[in-house]
Amino acid sequence: MEQPFSSSKVTVEYFDPHDVYKLLAPGLIPRLPLRDLHWQSHAGPLRSINTLHVELVPAGADVSAVLSPLTSPNPPKAAGAGGGRSDSPAASRDDGFSTASVGGRPGSIDRPESMGSATLRPPGAVAGAGKERRHQIPGLRRTPYLKVLLVRCDDNDTYKSTTRAEIREWIKTHTPAQGKSTSTAENHDAFEWLIIHVVIPNTVAATQPRMTGSKAADSSSDVTTKSSTTSRWRGGSSTLLEKLRSDFNGGSKSGVDHVAQIRIGINDVPYDHLPRVVPAVPTGYMETEQDAENAWMDLIGKFKELILSSFDMRVSQYEEDIKEKDAQRSLPGWNFCTFFILKEGLARGFESVGLVEDALVGYDELSVRLDNIMQEQAISGSAEAHGGALLSFTDELRDLAQRALAQVARGNMEFEDVEAVDLQSREGEGGYLNRFDKIPISSTKKPYRELILANNVSLFDFRCYIFARQISLLLRLGNAWSTREELLAKLKEQQESVLHGVAPRAPPPKPTDESENLSRLAEICGRALEFIPAVSQAIRRDIVSAMTRAEKPKGKSNGDGDDKPLPLDPMLSEIVDNIAASFAFSVAQQILAQTSTKALPIPPSTLTPGDGHEQKTAIPEPKTMMHPARSTSLNVRPGQQRSPHSPVGFPGPGRRSSLPEGGDPAGGHFLRAGLEELAARRAELYTLSRNVLEECGKKRGWTDGWASVPIVGESGIADMDDVSLDDVDLDDDAPAVETDETKKGAPEKDAPPVSMAGLDNELLRTALDNKDDFYRLYETLTDKALRHYTVASHSQSVHANMADLAILKYHLQEYEAAAFHFFRTIPFFGESGWSLLELSMLVMYAKCLKELRRMDDYVNKALLKLLCKAAAAEHDKIQQSSSLRVGSGPKSIGQKQYPERSAISGFLADLLTVSTSLEKEVKIPLTSFFCDVEIEGSPVYDDGQDSFSLCLKMRSLLVDEFEAQVVGMRIVNPAAGGHKEIWLRSKGPVVIKSGRNKVWLQSSAIMAGTYEVDQIYLSNNKVSLHFEREIGQPTAVDKSSALSELKNPRVTLYQRARSLDVELVAARDLYLDRPNSLDLEVLTGWNSITAAEIKVKSATGGLRLLMSEAAVSGEHKPTKRADGGSFSFGPVPEDTTLKISIPYKVEQDMLSVAIKVEVSYATDRGEGFSFAKTTSVPVALALGVNVQDVFKHDALFSRFTVSTATASPLRLFKSELLASDLFESSFGAPPSNPVMVFPKQPAGLLYKITRKPGSENIKITPKTKKTMFLKIYYSVLQDEIEALFEESLGRELEGSGLGEYSKLVVSTVLAWVQTGLTPAELESCGLLGEVSTGFLSRGVKWDKLFSGMGTTAQEKLAGFMTDWLQKHTKLSLPQPKTSVEGTKSLLIPVDIPSITIVHTADIRFSELPSVTAADESGGGAEGGGGGGVVCVNQLLPATLHLKWTRIWDTGSTTPESTTGAGVGGGGRSEFMGEDLEFSYEVTAPSDTWLLGGRRKGHFVIPAVEADGSGGGLTSTPDTEADIPLLLVPLREGWLPFPTVDIREVKSNNKEESSTGSGSGSGGGGHGHCEIDYRNVGETVRVIADRARVTLSLDASGPGGGPLVLESERWSGDGLELGGGGRVVA
Repeated sequence: MEQPFSSSKVTVEYFDPHDVYKLLAPGLIPRLPLRDLHWQSHAGPLRSINTLHVELVPAGADVSAVLSPLTSPNPPKAAGAGGGRSDSPAASRDDGFSTASVGGRPGSIDRPESMGSATLRPPGAVAGAGKERRHQIPGLRRTPYLKVLLVRCDDNDTYKSTTRAEIREWIKTHTPAQGKSTSTAENHDAFEWLIIHVVIPNTVAATQPRMTGSKAADSSSDVTTKSSTTSRWRGGSSTLLEKLRSDFNGGSKSGVDHVAQIRIGINDVPYDHLPRVVPAVPTGYMETEQDAENAWMDLIGKFKELILSSFDMRVSQYEEDIKEKDAQRSLPGWNFCTFFILKEGLARGFESVGLVEDALVGYDELSVRLDNIMQEQAISGSAEAHGGALLSFTDELRDLAQRALAQVARGNMEFEDVEAVDLQSREGEGGYLNRFDKIPISSTKKPYRELILANNVSLFDFRCYIFARQISLLLRLGNAWSTREELLAKLKEQQESVLHGVAPRAPPPKPTDESENLSRLAEICGRALEFIPAVSQAIRRDIVSAMTRAEKPKGKSNGDGDDKPLPLDPMLSEIVDNIAASFAFSVAQQILAQTSTKALPIPPSTLTPGDGHEQKTAIPEPKTMMHPARSTSLNVRPGQQRSPHSPVGFPGPGRRSSLPEGGDPAGGHFLRAGLEELAARRAELYTLSRNVLEECGKKRGWTDGWASVPIVGESGIADMDDVSLDDVDLDDDAPAVETDETKKGAPEKDAPPVSMAGLDNELLRTALDNKDDFYRLYETLTDKALRHYTVASHSQSVHANMADLAILKYHLQEYEAAAFHFFRTIPFFGESGWSLLELSMLVMYAKCLKELRRMDDYVNKALLKLLCKAAAAEHDKIQQSSSLRVGSGPKSIGQKQYPERSAISGFLADLLTVSTSLEKEVKIPLTSFFCDVEIEGSPVYDDGQDSFSLCLKMRSLLVDEFEAQVVGMRIVNPAAGGHKEIWLRSKGPVVIKSGRNKVWLQSSAIMAGTYEVDQIYLSNNKVSLHFEREIGQPTAVDKSSALSELKNPRVTLYQRARSLDVELVAARDLYLDRPNSLDLEVLTGWNSITAAEIKVKSATGGLRLLMSEAAVSGEHKPTKRADGGSFSFGPVPEDTTLKISIPYKVEQDMLSVAIKVEVSYATDRGEGFSFAKTTSVPVALALGVNVQDVFKHDALFSRFTVSTATASPLRLFKSELLASDLFESSFGAPPSNPVMVFPKQPAGLLYKITRKPGSENIKITPKTKKTMFLKIYYSVLQDEIEALFEESLGRELEGSGLGEYSKLVVSTVLAWVQTGLTPAELESCGLLGEVSTGFLSRGVKWDKLFSGMGTTAQEKLAGFMTDWLQKHTKLSLPQPKTSVEGTKSLLIPVDIPSITIVHTADIRFSELPSVTAADESGGGAEGGGGGGVVCVNQLLPATLHLKWTRIWDTGSTTPESTTGAGVGGGGRSEFMGEDLEFSYEVTAPSDTWLLGGRRKGHFVIPAVEADGSGGGLTSTPDTEADIPLLLVPLREGWLPFPTVDIREVKSNNKEESSTGSGSGSGGGGHGHCEIDYRNVGETVRVIADRARVTLSLDASGPGGGPLVLESERWSGDGLELGGGGRVVA
């Protein structure tokens, strides 16, 4: 394959009179092309030219011939003297497939070994060349941008004698004169000139430095440097380079340097060209490698500068001329073709230097200008006045049409004034026609520019040329790697392989390092999509114009003088269509080939093998059919294709069903810029090609299958035919709708003719040759478009093409492949709103699955989907109709289409029939087939039995009837004790018709409460329609709500007065020393029970029911003993109460406990019923009791404090302390009426406890009953109030005829009574004996409390409560009874503490002095000495009397713990057979008493006698102690007696342990001790020893104070004067 080259090329003409070019070329050509040029645009920013190729041509070559193209794919070879440029047609065509050298890609002349890469012209070509004639219209010439004179001058003498004159002559001849104004034509061909001095080795010039002395440093050249060796030239002499610059650069320092010097190395000159004479004068100068490189850089820089200078002059002149021509547009004679050539010259100039984008803008402007000219001519009707007239037809198109007509008529047609057409000739002139099949769009196909210049061009040729030039430039910008030879090879091979399913044999193009610009390639495809329709219309007009004018008889014209075209012959019309179709198809194929790129990650093909046919997956992939095969990163296995698997579900929303199972369509690569756009545009070109093929196939009766699609649209809504059930019969193998292929008989007489004439595209002709090839190509093109759309992420187009494939496969009865595509694309159309199309596709999908015998998918994926979608459409139709009735919807329902009901009929029966053969049950959401599901009305209760019914109302959206064998519904009550559920079922099979239906469901279980419907099901064999909802889900408000909503889901059930009921009450008699029990009462009501089973379960954590100890009271006993909480009973008559007492235990204190009771029973009617209820009862104690014990020598005084444990007051009727074996009690006079105990006012009970007479002789053992029991009879005021409300409401309800609702009303009111009464109101009720009902009127809405009962019952009950509250504003509590019958009782065990010793200490005074005059306040000492008054510091003799007793030591003879959970505590006693030693101490505050006598001491209590007699239990006068004391009061006042502290003395270490005053602490000694201190609370009155004092109140005393005149003191017998005289106090 040839090395591609760039059209960015400028011509440089060189003059080589001294034959030195061959010496210069080896160093110059490797440094080309020129790179990194920058040109300042006149109307825009700075433009950068990355690469600019240079074409070096010798002087005298024919480089400016008219119509000479800008580039040549085959550069001519140097042929020696007299050789010229090749005139081969292949060398002069610009087809737009040459590629720019972008980003450093090797260009035309960038390898030194490839000398043929640049166009080198031998010097001999100048001979015989005459001076060319300049063309009058610019833009048609290729003139050099730079003229170079190659000079050889070996020394100064030669330069002076001949060389300088020759150079001047050359400049005068070939360059414009200095200062002379140039013409416009000359500016169009402006150029610059350059003199290159080529220095040969072994010459004088080679020994000279480039610059001399200081001039080398000051040289204007920035690349020449000073010689490395100091010049030995004498001062004042100059080198040859300096002489050339001085003579030919002019005097201006700012002028352009036109002189360069290149020195040839001695090794670069052939030996025969090397001078033999070496200069005699050595200079010592030597050229370094860096000097040589700098010289070449200077030369390349001059090339860039001079070429851009000449280019800038040309652009300026072109722009000026274009502006001038454009201003003359409105003048007569203005010709668009001339303007086109002028502006195209500017565009080609831009292209020549690599400014391809600017060139493309120029062609775009010309295209728009052409469209405007054609539009103006069409409007005005005058072509000459608007840019000049174009040819009305194209000769080649006319010839092509004539050949086609001749072919059809077998050569018998005659045309007047038309040359005979040689059908055998397809080359020469007809070669153009044959190119439709290969490369229809090419700027070198015809001499377009010459035709345009001669104004001999048609609109068709004009558009084709402009489009070809645009594509050529865009391919350069896109860096597309393709040539004409590659393109022809690809097109030929794809035509040969596409219909045979073989891989292409041509190798793929060589990989390149540079990647394509995908955005530019996408732009090419986009332009082609716009060009093809426009040029197709131009082709039709062109041929019609040519043929109709040719057939018109001579001399005939209309009256107006205008020639109107004759009507088209049908055959001619067919040929015109064929030519246009062939051209459009060929253009699309060409563009697809030109824009092919390996950067598109096309996914694997979705085509599947057909039944018994050749695998179409063997057809080459899109890149091998329409463009060369390329390697791909996708995991594609050529020999294995993924067969359509059995679908388990349609793809979900948003899933790309067309993507390969790998996932990412781009194979995981990062999406390059323009990749998706290119894929989309190429997909549109494939679709356009398919549409061309489809239109051609329709004429032959070959359809794409859409005509056979079952139509389910409703009649009268859209203009479409109804389809009967026979048309969509799933058992029929024939096509669903009769098409042209299935019709029998001769074709209609007026059918248009069908011919292959005019179809020159081989691929299209082959596809239209037979039906199989047609469908194969149609399928392949669709698959290619689909895969490109997949890469472009155009999901809608992907599914549209996939639907086309599915319909085609269905039409061809390839059901497996059709099912595969239907499965992937059906969900998309449903989500996009194409409901009718989705239904039609579901019908076909169902037939495919049934034909494939995939019954599970047939039922679950096809029929269910079809019926659900049809039901959804029916629901939408109902909503639209409803909105029309209320005036809120559109004016006409015809604006939206709905499926015909008859088209869906029959599928439900098929679903029910086929589902019986399936293994698994088919579950369908109820809302898929039904809407407006609701519970109508309130529950309907059956008379005389515990059952009820509900009416389920729903609307069937199905076309057919559905026979449900069972209809069920579950209602759930989310109660605190767990979910309660009730199932309701139909009594038998129910036939549900299309439309509204009512189904009555019955249940034989009643549990009061508020329920919600959470499940509904309808079943028929293995088909189950189910509905489930969450409890608490909001209900539907309007008809526009979702199908999943259930209207009126809440149901309220209540217990009628005589229905079976269960009540749980706590036992009236409570015991704290043993487990209590709960009383369960089962009331049969009106049920005459034949058999019943009662199950009791705990519903509270920590509650343990002792079912083994449960007892049933009454005459009806269980037939089976309680086993695991179950009781079985036989016949029980109506209105009977079964009472079961169940003991229980709790792990911790609880306020209330709950149990769950389930009753299953059968009545004498032969029906079974069930009842369940979770009931609770408070078990917390309503009162609390505290005790305080005071031990005396022979009695124990216990004070019991009774308080309320709740906010409710109590009534205390009676209390008693029951005696034990050892103790008995006594109580004062009991109150005559019950005592009211309030929360802040507890009651006190004082009991005196003594030992029973003779109990001292009882031997105490562990079995001896020492515990006493306190029994309290009481009632709770809250319970009395609730009973009062219950009695009043029940009486009033019976009187008003609402007794049936008594349980409901009473339970509702009592719930408010329990929470509505405040503590203050309860106290008020206890004090006043009445309760106010006003709290039931505050914020209580009775109508809402009784909702769900039905409107009538709700209004009656709400009205009853309102009337009752108005009538009973206050309720009087009944007078309490004095008896304890019917009251609650609480038995509390009371343990008498076991005390080892009780000491009695008593301080007794001797006789105190009596008070006479001063003893006015009473008081005194309560002691043995009687009352009296003592004085301060008076000596008071006293006696401490100590006694003890052991009668309260009730411990057993062996150390054991006493058991008792009641008031008081137990202890341990020591052995009584040992002496007990104690110590005593009398203490008093130091500022109160001064103690004398025996204040401390020890005493011993003797042991009890061994025989156990009681002689030793209590002290006797012999064992009592009297200890004398002396007390002295130290201050005045009422002084308490000193305290006595008794401690036991431990026998082991003699340490003492205090017992405390009134409480014992064992401390490991003799046991617990108590002290009865008799003097507690007694005081002694102490006064001063002076009885009378006389004072003087004046200030005569010492210090101005009072003066004591006289004082008297107490004496034993009376007053005694305390000394005479005046005494100062």
